[in-house]
Amino acid sequence: MQNLLDFLRRYNYLFIFVVLEVVSFVLLFRFNSYQGSVWLSAANGVTAHINNLYKQGEDYFRLKTINTQLTEENIRLQQENAILSEALLTVTHDSTYTEKRVSEQLTGYTLIPAKVVSNKVVRGANNYIVINRGTAEGIRPEMGVVGGGGVVGIVYLTSKHHSLIIPLTHVKSSISCRVRGKNYFGYLQWDGRSTRKAHVDDVPRYAKARRGSVIETSGYSAVFPPGIFVGRVDKVVNSKDGQSYRLNVVLGNDFGNLRDVNVIATPYKNEIDALMFQADSLSER
Repeated sequence: MQNLLDFLRRYNYLFIFVVLEVVSFVLLFRFNSYQGSVWLSAANGVTAHINNLYKQGEDYFRLKTINTQLTEENIRLQQENAILSEALLTVTHDSTYTEKRVSEQLTGYTLIPAKVVSNKVVRGANNYIVINRGTAEGIRPEMGVVGGGGVVGIVYLTSKHHSLIIPLTHVKSSISCRVRGKNYFGYLQWDGRSTRKAHVDDVPRYAKARRGSVIETSGYSAVFPPGIFVGRVDKVVNSKDGQSYRLNVVLGNDFGNLRDVNVIATPYKNEIDALMFQADSLSER
């Protein structure tokens, strides 16, 4: 307390001066209209400036919340855009000649529509495709799968609601094919290079295949009916032994961009498989 009294005693003249100055300014601005208006304008300007600074500071500290809201809104708009694009593509999609022909060739067969949910298609790998249909929808191993561009592959494994497909772009894939309009048939295989190309080996020279010839399923198996489009001959080259041809084939489907496929439920597959099993059993005796 003593220190406070000493402080006030030491600076009492300064305090009196400040008080008198404040009283003088109050009397000046209150009882003189011109000075009062100047003071009011200045006070309003200072107040507006302070409010502006406060608003800027408040907006700055709200940037994180605003950015979060904008990010969520962008994600929502992107999702809506994807849904609308998918719907528009479905509505405006026009069947190509290949799709129409495949549909005609499969008349009388049960087709199970499915969507690709996983697509591992790269060069030099054992590629697989997973679809969103399984045993619950009637899909079993060794069923054929087709897309808008023709043959896709064969069902290899199934679960209740999903199935794994071995596509034509798998090194172990081997589909019985023929040159359209010719009696020759062979097996389409993939060499692990381009995902748009495969080949058929040991084509006899009398087959007279040429660039642009259609390669289609032969029907010599219970997996695919005959005449399903596989691809077109891109180049005819000599085989390694020089006695036959190798047909380089451009596949009908773009395996890096598959979306909708159909699984073929062949009506007589079980009967054919049973006959082949009996034949194998007899040959082992």
